[in-house]
Amino acid sequence: MSDLLERLRGRGWRLTAQRRVVAEVLDGDHVHYTADEVHAKAAERLPEISRATVYNTLGELVSLGEVLEVSTDGRAKRYDPNAHHAHQHLVCSRCGTIRDVHPEGDLLAGLPSAERFGFQVSAVEVTYRGLCPDCSAG
Repeated sequence: MSDLLERLRGRGWRLTAQRRVVAEVLDGDHVHYTADEVHAKAAERLPEISRATVYNTLGELVSLGEVLEVSTDGRAKRYDPNAHHAHQHLVCSRCGTIRDVHPEGDLLAGLPSAERFGFQVSAVEVTYRGLCPDCSAG
Protein backbone atom coordinates (compact mmCIF):
# COMPACT_ATOMS: atom_id res chain seq x y z
CA MET A 1 0.00 0.00 0.00
CA SER A 2 1.37 3.42 -0.89
CA ASP A 3 0.36 5.23 2.36
CA LEU A 4 -0.31 8.38 0.31
CA LEU A 5 -3.16 9.64 2.49
CA GLU A 6 -1.09 9.27 5.66
CA ARG A 7 1.82 11.14 4.10
CA LEU A 8 -0.46 13.99 2.99
CA ARG A 9 -2.06 14.25 6.43
CA GLY A 10 1.43 14.30 7.98
CA ARG A 11 2.40 17.21 5.76
CA GLY A 12 -0.67 19.15 6.82
CA TRP A 13 -1.91 19.27 3.21
CA ARG A 14 -5.48 20.53 3.22
CA LEU A 15 -7.61 17.55 2.23
CA THR A 16 -10.71 19.00 0.58
CA ALA A 17 -13.28 16.46 -0.62
CA GLN A 18 -11.84 16.71 -4.15
CA ARG A 19 -8.21 16.28 -3.05
CA ARG A 20 -9.14 13.42 -0.75
CA VAL A 21 -10.93 11.48 -3.49
CA VAL A 22 -7.97 11.91 -5.89
CA ALA A 23 -5.60 10.67 -3.17
CA GLU A 24 -7.91 7.74 -2.40
CA VAL A 25 -8.01 6.75 -6.08
CA LEU A 26 -4.20 6.81 -6.23
CA ASP A 27 -3.63 4.95 -2.98
CA GLY A 28 -2.61 1.32 -3.39
CA ASP A 29 -0.16 -1.17 -4.84
CA HIS A 30 0.73 -1.12 -8.54
CA VAL A 31 -1.33 2.03 -9.15
CA HIS A 32 -0.27 3.80 -12.34
CA TYR A 33 -3.38 5.56 -13.64
CA THR A 34 -3.51 8.23 -16.33
CA ALA A 35 -5.10 11.56 -15.39
CA ASP A 36 -8.24 10.58 -17.30
CA GLU A 37 -8.43 7.28 -15.41
CA VAL A 38 -8.00 9.13 -12.11
CA HIS A 39 -10.80 11.49 -13.12
CA ALA A 40 -13.15 8.64 -14.11
CA LYS A 41 -12.54 6.76 -10.85
CA ALA A 42 -12.82 9.94 -8.78
CA ALA A 43 -16.10 10.87 -10.51
CA GLU A 44 -17.56 7.50 -9.46
CA ARG A 45 -17.06 8.60 -5.84
CA LEU A 46 -17.61 12.34 -6.25
CA PRO A 47 -19.63 13.00 -9.44
CA GLU A 48 -19.14 16.78 -9.37
CA ILE A 49 -15.32 16.62 -9.49
CA SER A 50 -13.98 18.39 -12.57
CA ARG A 51 -11.23 17.23 -14.88
CA ALA A 52 -9.35 20.50 -14.15
CA THR A 53 -9.43 19.80 -10.41
CA VAL A 54 -8.00 16.33 -10.98
CA TYR A 55 -5.22 17.68 -13.23
CA ASN A 56 -4.42 20.48 -10.75
CA THR A 57 -4.35 18.06 -7.82
CA LEU A 58 -2.09 15.64 -9.68
CA GLY A 59 0.25 18.53 -10.53
CA GLU A 60 0.38 19.56 -6.87
CA LEU A 61 1.09 16.01 -5.74
CA VAL A 62 3.94 15.71 -8.24
CA SER A 63 5.35 19.10 -7.17
CA LEU A 64 5.22 18.00 -3.53
CA GLY A 65 7.14 14.83 -4.44
CA GLU A 66 4.29 12.66 -3.15
CA VAL A 67 3.43 11.16 -6.55
CA LEU A 68 5.75 10.25 -9.42
CA GLU A 69 4.93 11.03 -13.02
CA VAL A 70 5.77 7.99 -15.15
CA SER A 71 6.09 8.17 -18.94
CA THR A 72 6.65 5.11 -21.09
CA ASP A 73 7.08 5.01 -24.86
CA GLY A 74 5.17 8.20 -25.63
CA ARG A 75 2.00 6.96 -23.95
CA ALA A 76 -0.06 9.15 -21.63
CA LYS A 77 1.65 10.09 -18.37
CA ARG A 78 0.76 7.87 -15.46
CA TYR A 79 0.83 8.70 -11.77
CA ASP A 80 2.59 6.48 -9.22
CA PRO A 81 1.87 7.05 -5.51
CA ASN A 82 4.84 4.97 -4.38
CA ALA A 83 7.19 7.95 -4.47
CA HIS A 84 8.84 7.08 -1.16
CA HIS A 85 9.43 3.39 -1.79
CA ALA A 86 12.43 2.47 -3.93
CA HIS A 87 11.26 0.46 -6.90
CA GLN A 88 11.58 0.00 -10.65
CA HIS A 89 8.92 -0.63 -13.29
CA LEU A 90 7.91 -3.61 -15.39
CA VAL A 91 5.99 -2.45 -18.49
CA CYS A 92 3.98 -4.46 -21.00
CA SER A 93 5.18 -3.49 -24.48
CA ARG A 94 1.75 -4.14 -25.97
CA CYS A 95 -0.93 -2.81 -23.58
CA GLY A 96 1.21 -0.53 -21.39
CA THR A 97 0.35 -2.17 -18.05
CA ILE A 98 2.88 -1.14 -15.40
CA ARG A 99 3.85 -3.05 -12.27
CA ASP A 100 6.22 -2.01 -9.50
CA VAL A 101 9.15 -4.39 -9.02
CA HIS A 102 11.90 -4.53 -6.42
CA PRO A 103 15.06 -6.05 -7.93
CA GLU A 104 17.69 -7.25 -5.49
CA GLY A 105 21.21 -5.92 -5.29
CA ASP A 106 22.79 -2.57 -6.01
CA LEU A 107 21.65 -1.42 -9.47
CA LEU A 108 24.35 1.26 -9.49
CA ALA A 109 27.02 -1.42 -9.11
CA GLY A 110 26.05 -2.66 -12.59
CA LEU A 111 27.50 0.51 -14.14
CA PRO A 112 31.29 0.16 -14.41
CA SER A 113 33.39 3.18 -13.40
CA ALA A 114 34.61 3.56 -16.99
CA GLU A 115 31.00 3.96 -18.17
CA ARG A 116 30.20 6.75 -15.70
CA PHE A 117 32.21 9.33 -17.67
CA GLY A 118 33.03 11.26 -14.51
CA PHE A 119 29.39 11.59 -13.45
CA GLN A 120 28.58 11.50 -9.75
CA VAL A 121 25.63 9.14 -10.17
CA SER A 122 22.93 9.64 -7.55
CA ALA A 123 20.03 7.55 -8.83
CA VAL A 124 19.26 4.66 -11.14
CA GLU A 125 16.04 4.09 -13.08
CA VAL A 126 15.51 0.74 -14.73
CA THR A 127 12.49 -0.21 -16.82
CA TYR A 128 11.91 -3.85 -17.59
CA ARG A 129 9.84 -4.52 -20.71
CA GLY A 130 7.99 -7.55 -21.97
CA LEU A 131 4.49 -8.90 -22.43
CA CYS A 132 2.07 -9.20 -19.52
CA PRO A 133 0.25 -12.53 -19.03
CA ASP A 134 -2.89 -11.26 -20.80
CA CYS A 135 -1.00 -10.05 -23.88
CA SER A 136 1.27 -13.08 -24.10
CA ALA A 137 -1.75 -15.42 -23.92
CA GLY A 138 -3.53 -13.77 -26.84
